[in-house]
Amino acid sequence: MTFGFSTSPNTLIKTILLLSCVALVASCGSRGANRSSSVARAFATGPIYSACMAADRKAATSSTCGCVQAVANQKLSGSDQSKAVAFFKDPHKSQETRQSDNPFNEAFWKRYKAFGSSAQATCG
Repeated sequence: MTFGFSTSPNTLIKTILLLSCVALVASCGSRGANRSSSVARAFATGPIYSACMAADRKAATSSTCGCVQAVANQKLSGSDQSKAVAFFKDPHKSQETRQSDNPFNEAFWKRYKAFGSSAQATCG
C-alpha cells in the first residue's frame, strides 16, 4: 500500500534530501535576529571567572563572569588568563602592559584585545 506516494528509490532520495535541506535551513534562524532568548550563553569557571566575581563590580554576575571565562577558554592560553587576572586586581597593570615596548607584551595585548571584543560580543 503506497497511499498515493511514489516509492521509487530516486523519489525517496529526493524527498530525504529535500527534508534534510529544509531542516538545515530552519535550524539556522534569521540573520541579525536576537537569539539570546532561545540560546543559552556559554558558562565556565576558572581564573577569569574567580577574578571577575571577586572584583565586586555591579555587572559582575555569575552568568556574565561565567560567559567571559568561557570566551577566555577559547581565546586565551592558561598563561594569558593568569596575566589577565592581574588586571582585575590592579587595572593600572593593564595600562602598563598596553603601553609596553616589550614584544611579548605587545603580542599578549593583541590577544587580550581580541578576547575582550569576543567577550563583549558574546556576553554583552
